[in-house]
Amino acid sequence: MGFVPSVSDTLFVYKDGSSTAYLLLYVDDIILTASSTELLHSIIGHLHTEFAMTKLADLHHFLRISITGNSDGLFLSQRQYALDLLQRADMSKCHSTSMLVDSKSKLSATDGPPIDDPSEYKSIAGALQYLTLTHPDPAYVIQQVCLFRHDPREPHLVLI
Repeated sequence: MGFVPSVSDTLFVYKDGSSTAYLLLYVDDIILTASSTELLHSIIGHLHTEFAMTKLADLHHFLRISITGNSDGLFLSQRQYALDLLQRADMSKCHSTSMLVDSKSKLSATDGPPIDDPSEYKSIAGALQYLTLTHPDPAYVIQQVCLFRHDPREPHLVLI
């Protein structure tokens, strides 16, 4: 159809003069937007001739990200994802607080005994990384958690 892959292997761009369309593809989920309604309907019609597709609807959720649009643009939120993650880590009753982060790591990769089952640590660390898509502020702290994913030890549990 004339879409060209971007640097990201999941985003495709279509340009025709001053008209532009973006198609984001992840497994069997698609986000499609265009600079004009006519172009959008034309692409949807073309896609329907090539693929069996369910009815396309306004975008509200994509990959556990909540999307709200208004005249100013889109608002992306992972609030529910964060709440689910807190529940999973048994921290849903914790209260947030602002605090400075000590940028001099005091943990070592070899201090303390290894965790009996590191799968939960690894899973939560990965989930925290995904949270930085819409919450970049804790990226440094989450990066510190991920430093120990390969072999988490008891002292590392305080990071999550």
